[in-house]
Amino acid sequence: MKLKIEIGEEILEVCPGFHLAAIYCNVKNTKFNENLWIEIDEFINHFSSSYKMADIKKRPAINATREVYKKLGKDPNRYRPSGEALCRRLLNGQGLYQIDTLVDLINLVSLKTGYSIGGFDADKIEGDLRLGVGKADEPFEAIGRGTMNIEGLPVYRDSIGGIGNPSSDEERTKITPDTTHLLMLINGYSGREGLDEAVEYSINLLKKYAYAEQIKISLIICNK
Repeated sequence: MKLKIEIGEEILEVCPGFHLAAIYCNVKNTKFNENLWIEIDEFINHFSSSYKMADIKKRPAINATREVYKKLGKDPNRYRPSGEALCRRLLNGQGLYQIDTLVDLINLVSLKTGYSIGGFDADKIEGDLRLGVGKADEPFEAIGRGTMNIEGLPVYRDSIGGIGNPSSDEERTKITPDTTHLLMLINGYSGREGLDEAVEYSINLLKKYAYAEQIKISLIICNK
């Protein structure tokens, strides 16, 4: 897949040290993977006994994403980054919803690392991607949430429109049981530290549970 990803100046103005890790691979998705869920349940038990609600915002990846929201004029307590929302869900005793193997796997990476991660069916992306800022009344159908106000949120757009922001991905390019080509975007608003480890962890899970092949990794480093 020849896909270019551009980081807009409007993002670099508020996050000059932004780093992005993009993982593209061939995968086999399944409705449910028992061994993956054993790993997820082990993590949930560990996380729930190790963290308190006040600790979540202090995680570097989550804190940095929240700060970008604030600088762009978005309230991170109303529009929580997905990494934070997942962590809060666990500590509220709600558990982790089961979707399919790829989505469940990405959620585990997000929980473990704190990164807000975009997961897309790469075959549904039209043209190249650019990370910019959402505009007033810009159309965006958030997965499972309906129409979402993305004004002031960082947003990836292809040639058709928005496909993802740190709070939600878009219905048009979402992962389904039929997805065979995955694009996974790990957004390092906190910089480089921890990003390589998140990539390695992601690839190990993808190989183990989604039979990932022909894996391509791109790292975009921004130092404005």
